Amino acid sequence: MNDPIESLPPNMAVVVLAAGWSSRMGAFKPLLPFGDDTVLGHVMSTIAEAAIGETYVVVGNEAARMVPAVEARGAVAVVNAAFADGMMSSVKAGIAALPDRVGGAMILPVDVPLVRAATLARIAASAGDGEAAVLRPTFRGRCGHPPFIHRRLFAEILAAPPEATLRDIIGQHRQDARSVPVIDSGVLRDMDYSEDYRRLAASLPHRRHPDLAECEAMLEAAGTPEPTRRHCAAVARLAVEIAGRLVANGVPIDVDAIRAGALLHDIAKGEPDHAAAGARHVAGFGFADAAEIVAAHMEMAFEPGQPIDERHLVFLADKLIRGERRVGLEERFAPALTAFAGNPAALAGALRRRAAVAAVLAAVEAVIGPLGHMPAAGSPVAPVGD
Repeated sequence: MNDPIESLPPNMAVVVLAAGWSSRMGAFKPLLPFGDDTVLGHVMSTIAEAAIGETYVVVGNEAARMVPAVEARGAVAVVNAAFADGMMSSVKAGIAALPDRVGGAMILPVDVPLVRAATLARIAASAGDGEAAVLRPTFRGRCGHPPFIHRRLFAEILAAPPEATLRDIIGQHRQDARSVPVIDSGVLRDMDYSEDYRRLAASLPHRRHPDLAECEAMLEAAGTPEPTRRHCAAVARLAVEIAGRLVANGVPIDVDAIRAGALLHDIAKGEPDHAAAGARHVAGFGFADAAEIVAAHMEMAFEPGQPIDERHLVFLADKLIRGERRVGLEERFAPALTAFAGNPAALAGALRRRAAVAAVLAAVEAVIGPLGHMPAAGSPVAPVGD
């Protein structure tokens, strides 16, 4: 039988550290339930989704249970008999197990389980772009996990004294290190205690879409002006309010998708065809579902009887908000209709948009009744998952 590792891309590996006692947790972290999997299983699925190379899982405590779980996923289990000596012993065991063809490795503790596959792929791509000894993912300026370590540091790590830490060694190579900015709050979120585990497990179902901090980071990265961000927040408040009332009436709507799409809908305001430009920005950050909503927020068709989806609600909310203030359709469209009175093509477009908004509004109110008041301007948009 051929070694399955041989079919994977060379020069890159992920070393997952999963050997410890989990003493502060009070339960064995790697095998705790996490969504419809375990913490370990979720981490390994994320690595597989990223498709970046070989996976080595360092085990120690509960090795008899861990080895089959690791090998069932097609990864390599590395047993660290000295795991009680601390995390550095597992780092050394993982690196020592890597074959010569591996030119560098990400070191990912199993208790940082919310790192996105797109982040791993971005680190891998950055490793291929240069010869930095260390790459550290950063979210909004803060370093997180997993660091990438170039092979030329392997010997130094293996020779380090028992009291040394990986952080110590990385710190000695600051001049040869590089940050990799990512849109991923998960790089900063670990779980040492049971309350951490409960919080991360609760946020897992929401990770398909960017959370509030990730949306803010995308707006910052795109240079979206503050007044536009406040408008986006107002649209998000209204859209989420409408979505919540629809969900309460049995309409299957993804509130997380609506919150993200609304917060980001004007990310490229000021650029030509800003809806399409914004969608490219958001898709480039790794969030395809939110990008679809951003792409559709300016104009869309809506037929009576058509199911209401997330795009329709952001489209509607955007048209009911001028600046940060809730307005009616007549007030919203009156300036455009006046401005385009002498331009038949532009006037037809404005009338078409008004008719589409009116149709979506009628469909929504047929389910939930009159929209009523909007949440107060400036009130926070509820965070996701925490």
